[in-house]
Amino acid sequence: MRVLHFTASKVWRGHEQMIIDIYESFRDNGFVEDQIIVCKSDSEIYKVATGKNLQVQVFDFKSEYNLKAARKFKEIVTEYGADIIKIHNSKAHTISVLSSVFFGLNVPMVLSRTLIKNIGTNFFRKYKYNYKGIKKIICISEPVADILKSSIKNHDKMIVIGSVVDTDSFIHNKKNGFLHREFNIPLEYKIIGNVSAFSKVKDHYTWVNTVEELFKRGVKAKYILIGEGSLELEIKNYVKSKRLENEVIFAGFRSDVQKCIPEFDLFLFTSKSEATGGVILESYACKVPVVAARAGGIPTVLIDNETGLLAEVGDFMDFADKTELLINDKLLQDKFVKKGYEFLMTTSTRLIIGKKIVNILNEVVSTNLINKKNIKYDL
Repeated sequence: MRVLHFTASKVWRGHEQMIIDIYESFRDNGFVEDQIIVCKSDSEIYKVATGKNLQVQVFDFKSEYNLKAARKFKEIVTEYGADIIKIHNSKAHTISVLSSVFFGLNVPMVLSRTLIKNIGTNFFRKYKYNYKGIKKIICISEPVADILKSSIKNHDKMIVIGSVVDTDSFIHNKKNGFLHREFNIPLEYKIIGNVSAFSKVKDHYTWVNTVEELFKRGVKAKYILIGEGSLELEIKNYVKSKRLENEVIFAGFRSDVQKCIPEFDLFLFTSKSEATGGVILESYACKVPVVAARAGGIPTVLIDNETGLLAEVGDFMDFADKTELLINDKLLQDKFVKKGYEFLMTTSTRLIIGKKIVNILNEVVSTNLINKKNIKYDL
């Protein structure tokens, strides 16, 4: 089976990491004959994929509604000889459907969906999700599938597979105190951290409000935010307005996140709408206890009082209570770390998720071949 992964995304987020994880799972486990990533030349995934020597095809275009782009995409698919197209974002979805409708692209498509977002009432958006060429929609969690149900006519198209983590990149890293040294944090202070883009959905305001409350209570900790994004300056100003500049450390974008997370004594995640929360699973890999919001798909990977603690969305007092409780209870930490690690290794490794996805792709390709033979037979 020859798989063509198609994304038009220019940013680097969890979904782009997932493309790399699945590509490498397919490669390392011999799941597919060949595969290629089709992406824009100015995208982050292009940089990462080429840096890893993965097979990449550049596809640049100005608008996803440009029919020349749709025709060009068909040429790329045909030249590569793809058996199946795995679509990874909205613009790629649009181009794939237009390529099929106007230029006869006749390769089955599987759409990956990682957003908890309604399709809406736009005619074309509903059309492309229900398009006959989209054989399956792989959803990262049940909430992602649930929000699509009002717009998708055939619910059998949707399959939930869960998040994937490159466990080998995380599980071998141990705490050695380098963040304490890098940021001159006294050794007796705990580190409470977060890794996420500075965007509205991550709700850094609640995170900062939680820090303020913990500081008032005298919790002996420093607080590290790793990431970048459009709201970064806004959150920095908010921290200043709270006079917490000496407590909150903005560490920026880090390429060594897999080494940073083990340095945390607790991972505090206040995101108010999350498909699953891959960083929670990464924290499990690093054996770091987690307090997270009871939002979106987070409760599907964080079992309250079993693998971590859930707090109510936007409720900084609840977050502060749960954080203070957990940071001071070693037995509870040990329980969550053990159970979280077990959950990760039995549900979300590259091998497990890669096998689930390749089974779906194989089923689609096999069904497509059978249908083609039947059509020829009928003729």
